[in-house]
Amino acid sequence: MAVAWIGNREALVERAAAHAASLLSSSRCPVFSFDTDIHGTRAAIALAERLGAAYDHTDGAALARETMLFTDRGAMTVAPGETRRRADIVVIVGELAQTHHDLVAELAGTVPDLSTGIEREFFLVGSNGVSAPPLKNGRKATLLSCGQASLGATLAALRAQYKGRQTSRPVSNFNDFAKALAAAHFPVFLFSGHATDGLALEMLQGLIADLNRKSRASGLHLPASENGWGSVLASTWMTGFPLRTGFARGFPEFDPWRYDVARMIAAGEADLHLRISATVAQLPRKRGRMALIALAKTEEPVAGAAVTIAIGEAGVDHDAVVYSSRTGSLKSTDTRAASKLPSAATIIRLVASRVFAEALPC
Repeated sequence: MAVAWIGNREALVERAAAHAASLLSSSRCPVFSFDTDIHGTRAAIALAERLGAAYDHTDGAALARETMLFTDRGAMTVAPGETRRRADIVVIVGELAQTHHDLVAELAGTVPDLSTGIEREFFLVGSNGVSAPPLKNGRKATLLSCGQASLGATLAALRAQYKGRQTSRPVSNFNDFAKALAAAHFPVFLFSGHATDGLALEMLQGLIADLNRKSRASGLHLPASENGWGSVLASTWMTGFPLRTGFARGFPEFDPWRYDVARMIAAGEADLHLRISATVAQLPRKRGRMALIALAKTEEPVAGAAVTIAIGEAGVDHDAVVYSSRTGSLKSTDTRAASKLPSAATIIRLVASRVFAEALPC
């Protein structure tokens, strides 16, 4: 089975890596986008530093909203374990990514042993038609909605009604919510940048701050992408900045607009795109003659790529260290179906060895 291609022609991995290295060496404005584990992220950032490249997640918009919440405003958050043991009211804010539905189901099937010890109450904030993760035992979350108003507007109305102010449109089931809050020991709001705008996330934190003036409340951050949030953390400890950082001037610079890789590609600012992801998704439309190097779990060359090298999926084809929203920290995961496909970090180091005499530091 072929595992590397130069254009549409099969090639040895070493030859494909050498060709990728020559493209990277001649690039004047390379950009990286990745969706990989911690080791792959560290290797990609180390290579970006050597080349003066900018880097971002493959679906960076949602992660950028979550990152902006913490870098620009700040947030009151709690760990998943603390949520399981203390939260007697769970408020789901907007739609959560599918990967978090099991956690919500677990919360619905347990009771907070460090709080009231009674069954949790569930609420869902969003417009009419918003879907909540399925709860156990046929339970349903009570909808808090202002019709078809946006999530941010609904949270603003919810915050205003809680403080006794008038709103142009009342929030449905607000009296039930207010009654539950009055009896609650520790409400927790589950939120994510998935299908949620930045203003809504800020408004939610304002509501949580209002609740903490009289009692206790917090938020549980469930990232839009677990791999993505792991990369945010890895980037922060390596450079001092989260994703959407670049090394164009020889040192790390964080700029969530300037180093939005999808925007850079669409604007024709980049002349080379290194994409690292086990999945082969739709690539951003490129302008001009930008070269594409694709590291993906694939059995055929990626359309339009100058170089394609097959890699394994973290935690499936090889052992990995990844971020887990169930624990709120990094975890080591064993392979589920070991294969001979190399990891992203292995291929990145191989490419880097063809460019630089010294090996990458990680």
